[in-house]
Amino acid sequence: MTTATTPPVSVKVVGANGQISLGKQFAGRQVLVEEQEAGVWLIRTATVVPDNERWLHAPSAASDLSNALSWALQNAPDDAALNTTLTRLSNGQQ
Repeated sequence: MTTATTPPVSVKVVGANGQISLGKQFAGRQVLVEEQEAGVWLIRTATVVPDNERWLHAPSAASDLSNALSWALQNAPDDAALNTTLTRLSNGQQ
């Protein structure tokens, strides 16, 4: 027989500046605060991804990164064509 446990309830006081403390274990974390109805808030921890970094989380980016890492493991670094590459890049070529 399994007994369900209810999460502990704590009483917090909203300070004069409108803030409450969730505890040191949440210090520095980002949270989503949703007002579900007047006086009822749902607070959830979250990881926010900046818009200009969102592409990194797309499946195609993960696939491209995996392919690049596989290629790098199979192709040791080589300075043989360094001067040619630097000349090409300084001339605006890819």
